[in-house]
Parts: sequence; structure tokens; C-alpha cells
Amino acid sequence: MPSFDEVLKEAGEFGRFQKRVFFLLCQTGITFSFLFASVVFLGQAPENYWCRIPGATELSERCGWTLEEEHNFTVLPLRLVNKSLSRECERLDTAWDTSTSCASPLARYGNRSAGSLLLTACRDDWVYEEPYSSIVSEYNLVCGNAWMLDLTQAILNLGFLAGAFTLGYAADRYGRILIYLLSCLGVGICGIIVAFAPSFTVFLIFRFLQGVFGKGTWMTCYVIVTEIVGSDQRIIGIVIQIFFTLGIMILPGIAYWIPSWQGIQLAISLPNFLFLLYYWAVPESPRWLLTRKKGERALKIMHNIAKHNGKYLSPHYSEITVSNEEVSNPSFLDLVRTPQMRRNTLILMYAWFTSALIYQGLVMRLGIVGGNLYLDFFISGAVELPAALLILVTIDRIGRRPPFAISNIVAGIACFITAFLPEDLPWFKTTVATLGRLGITMAFEIVYLVNTELYPTTLRNFGVSVCSSLCDLGGIIAPFLLFRLAAIWLELPLIIFSILAVVCGLLVLLLPETKGIALPETVEGVEQLSSHYGKCGKKRKHRDTNSYI
Repeated sequence: MPSFDEVLKEAGEFGRFQKRVFFLLCQTGITFSFLFASVVFLGQAPENYWCRIPGATELSERCGWTLEEEHNFTVLPLRLVNKSLSRECERLDTAWDTSTSCASPLARYGNRSAGSLLLTACRDDWVYEEPYSSIVSEYNLVCGNAWMLDLTQAILNLGFLAGAFTLGYAADRYGRILIYLLSCLGVGICGIIVAFAPSFTVFLIFRFLQGVFGKGTWMTCYVIVTEIVGSDQRIIGIVIQIFFTLGIMILPGIAYWIPSWQGIQLAISLPNFLFLLYYWAVPESPRWLLTRKKGERALKIMHNIAKHNGKYLSPHYSEITVSNEEVSNPSFLDLVRTPQMRRNTLILMYAWFTSALIYQGLVMRLGIVGGNLYLDFFISGAVELPAALLILVTIDRIGRRPPFAISNIVAGIACFITAFLPEDLPWFKTTVATLGRLGITMAFEIVYLVNTELYPTTLRNFGVSVCSSLCDLGGIIAPFLLFRLAAIWLELPLIIFSILAVVCGLLVLLLPETKGIALPETVEGVEQLSSHYGKCGKKRKHRDTNSYI
């Protein structure tokens, strides 16, 4: 009775069929990156806004004021009272009524000096002068409510975290392609509701749900692709990241041509409905079917794969075996019970957390540093393309550990230097910051690969799920850390990022090298990984069976 890997090798491990499915599913990376980074454009903060005095709307209509005249009557006296930067968050403590003079609405104060005028905090009657709209102007996320913009991204990442566990479990139980299609449908529907949310509460609820389903699309497409290719195609996960980068580069173009946040939200959500057509183009994972005792259907799909790849699958194959890839009811204790597993787990959890926190922080930072947001965002995305190419060139030549460590350390040093570069050297500051973005992108992409290679077959899926959950935790913290610390000093978040990245770079040096080593089947295999390489980094001979990621 042949194993699944033996049948797959005969049918073609990465033939025409897999390449077609790979290309189709990789489009999910583009739409997921839209969702991941869209807050930069959905939440653009207007530069000019001010607080309207109660009754000003009616008085303006009666007096025939232009918006500029109303602004002058409202804001100029306020500037005489308060010259601080918070003047947009305050208004004169008065109200205008029918007795107010059109020519001099403040005449009732007589000869009182400007300094004696009373002020009060603005509540919800702001006027925004920019022609474009954003969720900031839609829901008044300014002044005391500015932290709610951080909350919108944190809620999205909380949805990612919930989706990783709920839809990850559902995909293991009910099938990869079913959960993928339902997730695509969910992202599209929730995206439309977000665009027309009647209140901020409704906006948050469905943004959370969009995060849940968005993580479902990204996670299941990644799993389907990796389960239908051969075990030698480990780096295919790195290639998938390139499509995520393409989405990052496309997003500023969408935001540039669409002036409203509702239009942007619809543009990044509606394409998910097109993925429902994959029902007729992408089959269920045959490996999953075998784990669910559906060998006949799995064998039929394998014959179809062989046919499209121009291969011939022996008709004598009537049944396929697959190793049991899960232990019953795995727990976190299984990941930390032995010394090597414990070290791997803790370092990987920190690496996921750090990569996500710094990556999201640098992406969102583009929205607050000034300059041409659209061009800077495009360039920052283009910088990520060399990251994937550098990984593909290095990991099978010098190993996983050196580029993993170096990329983190380079990112940390670049962030630290950028924080102290003067503003009158914008080209140099941009160059160094770009180097930091390149480094953290490499680190983020390598952790995907390394995580799967450092766990045994029996705990691999569970281990990756637990460690990668720290990625979403980092994403939840990132907006609060960035925007709140930037309010104290614009470059302060970069200092925090630099410390986290350098520490991560040093820690990953403690991980075992996995270049050229078969994936471990058992916990004992993981404990022996460090013995595969000698002191000089030369691989020692070791007999083990290949397994599939």
C-alpha cells in the first residue's frame, strides 16, 4: 500500500496542475494584504479641522456666512485664548442663538479680553476641511477619541487571532476548500457592511468579523498550496509572500484613485467574491481527505492531478496511506515539556510577536510621518520584493539561521539610526528606514518557514497555530504602541522597535539549523536536531525519514 508522498511523486510534485492552483490561490495574498494594511488609507487624519460652536449652523444659514467666515468667527478668537496645539479640540464655551449678531457674534462679551473667554472641550461637532473622507472624519476619531483609530486596527488583529483558532479548527474538521470559500464569502459580505456601517459600533463588529474571515482565507489557501506539492517544495511558502507584497504595492494606487473611504473599503472587499469561482477550479486537499478516511475521493483527485501533469498513475493503486499528523488533544504543555521543544517554542513565539509588531508599526508609521503617502507606501512595498528574492537565494545555501538573525539585527539597527537622523536629510533617512523595512520583512517571511521545520509531524499544525497566534497579539498592540508613543515623540516607537528586533536576532541564533535536514517525525527527533550540525556548522550524517510540511 503506497504512501501519499509516493503517489504524489508519481503524479508530479509540482507540475502543471499544482502551478495553476498555486497561482489561483496566491491571489488571496493580494486581497489579504489590502485588509491587513488598509487602515493607513481608511484612517487618514485630516490636517485641518475645528470645532463648531452650538447654534453656529443655524446662525450661519441666517447670516449667509461662508464656511471660511464661520471658521474665522469660531477659530480666530480661540487662537487668541489658547495657542497650544490642542486648539482643534476645544471651542468657546458659548452658544449662538437668534439674538446673536451676524457682524460680530462675540459682541455680547463686551470689552472682555480674549484671555478671559471660557473654553470647553469639543464633543462631536467638528468641521473637516479636506475634500477626502476617512473613518476619522466619519466617526470623529480625533482629539479625545483619537485612540479609537488604534482600536479599529487592534479589533482587526483580534479577528485574525480568533480566525486562526476557530477557522483553523474548522478547516481541519470540515475541509480546506469549504472553509476557504466560506471565508471568502464572509470577507466580502462583512466588507460591504463595514463600508455602510451606520455607527462606529457596527463598524467595529464587522471589521472584527472581516478579520476572522480574512485570516481564514489566508490560512487555508496557504495550507492547500503546501499540501498538494512535494515535500521538497518547502520554500513555496516564501513565494506566496510575494503576492502579499504585490497587494501592498497595489493598495496605494486604489486609495489614490478612489477619494472616499467607503469606495476604498468596497474596492478591497468585493474581489473576494470572485474567489467563489474556485469551487470549480481548486479541489479539496487529498491529504486532508485521507486523514478523514475518504481515500476513494482522494485517489480520484490524484488521478486528475497526474492527468493534468502529463503523468501516469498506476491503476493498481486502490488505496493510499498517510501518517497520522496529529496527536489526540495536543496541549501547550506538549510544546514545552522537553528542553529543545521548550526553547524552540519560546523563541519562535517571541519572533512571531516581534516581526508582526515591527512590520505593522512600520507600515502604519507611513501614515503619520508626512510626505507623499501614496508614493512612500508604494516604495515601501516594492522594497519587500528583494526580501523574498534574498531569502530564496540564501536559505538553501547558508541556511535558515544566519539570514533570520541578520535580518532582525539589521532591522533593529536601521530603526535606531532612523530615529536620530535629521529631517533635513530626507533621502538618507528614507534609505535607512527602507533598509529596516527590508530586514523585518525578511524576518517575518523566514519565521513562517522555520516554524514548520522545528516541530515534529505529530505537533506541527498545533505548534504553528500556537506560535503564530503571537503574531496577531503583536498586531493588536502595534497601533496603540505606535500612535500613543508617537504623540510623545514621533521617533520613540522606532527606539522600541530597534530593541525588540536586535534581541530577536540574538535569540534566533539559539535555534537549531534545519538546512538540508529531514523534518522531524517525533519529539525525540526535535531534541536531536542540535546534533545534526557540528561546531563549525557542518552537517553530520543522520538518518531520518522525510515528512511533509
